[in-house]
Amino acid sequence: MIKIAIFASGSGSNFQAIIDNIQSGSLEAEVALLVCDRPGAFVTERAKQHSIPALSIAPKNYPSKVEYEESILKELQEKEVEFIVLAGYMRLIGSTLLKVYEGKIVNIHPSLLPAFPGKDAIGQAIAANVKISGVTVHYVDAGMDTGPIIEQATVFLSENETTESLQKKIHEVEHQLYPTVLQHLFNKLEEKKDEQKASTY
Repeated sequence: MIKIAIFASGSGSNFQAIIDNIQSGSLEAEVALLVCDRPGAFVTERAKQHSIPALSIAPKNYPSKVEYEESILKELQEKEVEFIVLAGYMRLIGSTLLKVYEGKIVNIHPSLLPAFPGKDAIGQAIAANVKISGVTVHYVDAGMDTGPIIEQATVFLSENETTESLQKKIHEVEHQLYPTVLQHLFNKLEEKKDEQKASTY
């Protein structure tokens, strides 16, 4: 079973959706660690409720991003984490983590990328008066929501759409799409591990 770490900054609704899918058996993974850059965020309470170790780590307490990420990396390696899942983590991943987990960090973003990258994608969609938005799961690179796209799902906006109503629609799609895509990725990772084992015999 793939050991994962979930990175989150806020309430953790996608964190909860992942946990729910693991508990129901529709997602095969072990959440070895929650990493939260905002100590006190509600997602840490969710982790506590499910007895998942949480690393609450404020970047301002470190002299540089490198040292901040080195502290995270130490915990990830101690927990033997194989894959990183970003779920509302409001911070760019730096080279320290990207080097070690290349191709093994994914993110979910509340828009149809490349439209509306960065913060407040839902607010951006409302302001642009678009008729269609959606959700994107993508690999993480050094840019702002610029990594290769893995999967997308559309969300249609009504005439009187508000930020709150669109957020609700987006969350419903995210909570279904993300666990499904993750299971597909984990299956491929397990297949690769099996192939590597077979080649050593």
